[in-house]
Amino acid sequence: MLKRLTATGAARAAAIGLLRSYLRLAIGTTRWTFDIHPDAYPLLTGQGEHSVLVAFWHEALALTPALLWWSTARNPTLRPHVLISRNRDGRLIADIIAPWGAGTIAGSTDRKGKDKGGAAALRQLLTLIRGGNPVVITPDGPRGPRRQVEQGVIGLARLSGAPIVPVGGWCANWRLGGWDRMMIPLPFGRGRIVCGAPIAVTRDDQDTAPTHLATALDAAMHAATPARARAAQRVWAGLATLLAPALTLLLHRRLARGKEVRGRQRERMGLTARPRPAGRLVWLHAASVGETQSILPVITELLARDAALHVLLTTATVTAANLLEQRLAGTAEGARVIHQFVPLDVPRWIGRFLRHWRPDAAALTESELWPNLIEACHRKGIPLALLNARLSDRARTGWGRLPGLADRMLGRFTWIAARSDLDATRLRALGATRIDIPGDLKNAAPPLPADPAAIAHLRTLLADRPVWLAAATHEGEEEQIADAARQLRTRHPDLLTIIVPRHPERGPAIAETLGNAPRRAAGQEPGPNDTFWICDTLGELGLFYRVVPIAFIGNSLPGPGRRGGHNPLEPARFGTALATGPLTENFLDAFARLGDAVRVVPDAGALAEWVHIMLADPARRAEAGHQAEAATHADSTLPTCLATRLLALMDAR
Repeated sequence: MLKRLTATGAARAAAIGLLRSYLRLAIGTTRWTFDIHPDAYPLLTGQGEHSVLVAFWHEALALTPALLWWSTARNPTLRPHVLISRNRDGRLIADIIAPWGAGTIAGSTDRKGKDKGGAAALRQLLTLIRGGNPVVITPDGPRGPRRQVEQGVIGLARLSGAPIVPVGGWCANWRLGGWDRMMIPLPFGRGRIVCGAPIAVTRDDQDTAPTHLATALDAAMHAATPARARAAQRVWAGLATLLAPALTLLLHRRLARGKEVRGRQRERMGLTARPRPAGRLVWLHAASVGETQSILPVITELLARDAALHVLLTTATVTAANLLEQRLAGTAEGARVIHQFVPLDVPRWIGRFLRHWRPDAAALTESELWPNLIEACHRKGIPLALLNARLSDRARTGWGRLPGLADRMLGRFTWIAARSDLDATRLRALGATRIDIPGDLKNAAPPLPADPAAIAHLRTLLADRPVWLAAATHEGEEEQIADAARQLRTRHPDLLTIIVPRHPERGPAIAETLGNAPRRAAGQEPGPNDTFWICDTLGELGLFYRVVPIAFIGNSLPGPGRRGGHNPLEPARFGTALATGPLTENFLDAFARLGDAVRVVPDAGALAEWVHIMLADPARRAEAGHQAEAATHADSTLPTCLATRLLALMDAR
């Protein structure tokens, strides 16, 4: 809208006049408090031996006139300048701030690959700095990513010899919806400017200087933000504390339902009987089975690269714990991996957990965002990363209702490795910074394992009849699968339908619903007259994907409590012909990667028709499986990359 407003000379002049007047009113009527580090004071007032680079995050750029007023009031001879971009927005900023006595330097454009005017701007900047003039810079400008320091700022500081003063600001404001979520001051409020200790950049530390500056700027922004603006975190913590007795009762109820392990439910309150091993320990958290499977290659790399390292892996589900035990039993890695159930997000329980385990670094996975846990790690100085970060549209909307809490929580991560561009965009919209997009760990995972003897036995068992698989099904979905199976048996009378529920503890109830169908967990196998086989065991999908050539991926048919699907790359790696329901939000990139290799079926009738086609046409079935397998070539370097970054996170502590 601003670009349209400033398209003509008259409109531009009117817009600039209005914006100047508003900014003068808002900043002039704000009651400002200035917290200036003693070493920064002489630099900001022109009384030091050197000039200075004054660094604001781009979101606080509209507050720079307040600091300019403060500086020039103490030294009227100062001639500060602001580094702007060489584009329309930069020229507009120059016109708006002109009344505050600040000059501007057109440094860069936001058009990548174009001439940014960098050489001429650099010469002008060096002349100004060496002449004793302070220069205001935005290290994450002109187009972000938000709160990520560009190397050009560090290079300027090194070449000029000017120290950088990190500045944070806050006032009563409303925020724009752009990439930086810029603060626009409101009149008649309170504001605070915090200037931290100057940072000198030398040739030896220019590689670490971006992280140092980003940390200092974040600290200044945090210090400038009043306690009431941080109230959301306190409210969350208070509510969790009040709910602790009810959560204790909930744990007992979950124990009765088989969702907690007897004798270990106290781990959910931060208590444990296991000692912390000596030496370095990294804590990884994976909510359930899918996250645990994707993080295992990272754990393997961590242990291979540091022979003295121990890994603490927490999960939230019994099935994930059982899977971990199954995968690591009898291995050398297993002796160095400790499993615990993650404590619920109650401050006291989280505190117990961290005091006992004292991790040297921590990493959460995917969408496991727990404000009290994250805040506690920050306060104890535990560096924190978010691996394979994802955020559904539903979750983005939910956190968007608590913008202060989301911004604070996401700002605590040292770095975030998003699994896709879409997830990174959603996280940035909530205030996340220092995000990169290395890829999806689930795409990089190796094929699911299976016991060779079990494969041979299953192939013999199923050799003489048509069969299809419904994998990772959720409650209510089995009824639709049974409906499809009944339709199929009119054309394939000896058809066997194998159902693998996502949560194996549901096996008995499913079997009862389907006429007491045989259950693999009970040691039962299907006879010639059985039409269903409930395979309610853990960690055996690799077995069934290898043997059964046709599979439907569950958690994807419309119904209460179902959303998002499951990872289609797991069966695709085995050349399985695949179908899914229409709910695939959790794995949009994976399904897009597979494209037409996966058939989308909206209901039981469409599912039955697709399975019939696959059964009736083996050549077509084989081609569908080959097409799926061809799309699954993974980036096997991703676990290594993330493990390296986690080790560096511990080293930098």
